Amino acid sequence: MYEQVTRSIRVRVAPKYLDDRSTPEEDYFFWAYTIEISNRGSDPVQLKSRYWRITDAKGHVEEVRGPGVVGETPTIEPGRSFTYTSGCPLRTSSGLMVGSYAMTSAAGEVFEVAIPAFSLDSPYARPMLN
Repeated sequence: MYEQVTRSIRVRVAPKYLDDRSTPEEDYFFWAYTIEISNRGSDPVQLKSRYWRITDAKGHVEEVRGPGVVGETPTIEPGRSFTYTSGCPLRTSSGLMVGSYAMTSAAGEVFEVAIPAFSLDSPYARPMLN
């Protein structure tokens, strides 16, 4: 589990390699990731958009931007959480994702909430020593 807190908004990520949706012999590897966004502050916030930076094992970078998450722009009340699951395919057996959410406060202020960097590791990834 990966976790980061920005301005009382906690983002937790749990990635999982999906063997049944992957075809390694065709260089296609697929992960699901579940994200829980918890509002530990005293005011509601609304998730407006997302940004992802996805890097595969060969260093190829893809940037993804868009409104909301999984078709929603949820408002998260104080003390509440929003959880969703999405997915990411890669052409390599491992990679890295990091990103941010644009949130709006009850007062209308737009601010960024960090999504912690997390690794996408399959059983086919070669271990690396540093």
